[in-house]
Amino acid sequence: MAIGDWTERFQGTAALPRSVRNRLLDNARIVRFSAGKTVFNPDNIPDSLMFLVNGTIRVSQSSEGGRDIVLYRVEAGDSCVLTTACMLAEEAYNAEGTAETDVVAVILPRPAFDRLVAEEAAFRNFVFNAYSRRLIDLLRVVDDVAFGRIDVRLAERLIALAGGNNDISATHQQLASELGTAREVISRVLQDFSKRGLIQQTRGQITMTNAMGLRAIAEST
Repeated sequence: MAIGDWTERFQGTAALPRSVRNRLLDNARIVRFSAGKTVFNPDNIPDSLMFLVNGTIRVSQSSEGGRDIVLYRVEAGDSCVLTTACMLAEEAYNAEGTAETDVVAVILPRPAFDRLVAEEAAFRNFVFNAYSRRLIDLLRVVDDVAFGRIDVRLAERLIALAGGNNDISATHQQLASELGTAREVISRVLQDFSKRGLIQQTRGQITMTNAMGLRAIAEST
């Protein structure tokens, strides 16, 4: 399926001069991944810049002890900053990217990327501005994991996952990976939320019974 002028779908590329956008269109190619497929992992050294046209990619990292943490998600309209960083450093990924949904992406091969960065100031600014924004996001993740209250972070995550509804399909392990903590910690906090009448739990399912109470916890910092 053709995706037309994909440069219009990204705020950064849409603002580029037409000549630069034409070079992107000439040099890039389309790739697709089914939901659940690995997009990249620590065995790969990236050789292209990725722009996500449709879908969501979850970027996570695992510790030697087997604990996972979700670093960020790449949404449609974003580029993957980890790909950019590893490509510039010529190093393998130190995290794994998984397609949470069916994904359509555009990749710009390294030689074309190098030429555009060297020759086009507008493209160079776009790449490094996106890099800076995501770096700030990653620093927030580190700050949350190191210093944030787990009840506050869990309440925030439950509200975000609910997306305006009351039902959330997620296991305790999945929530632990989202927040970079142990499953036992999540289970303990969820049990406390249940006792306070904020949620109800069944296997793999959480129902918010007092969204206002959860929101109060999420905003208590």
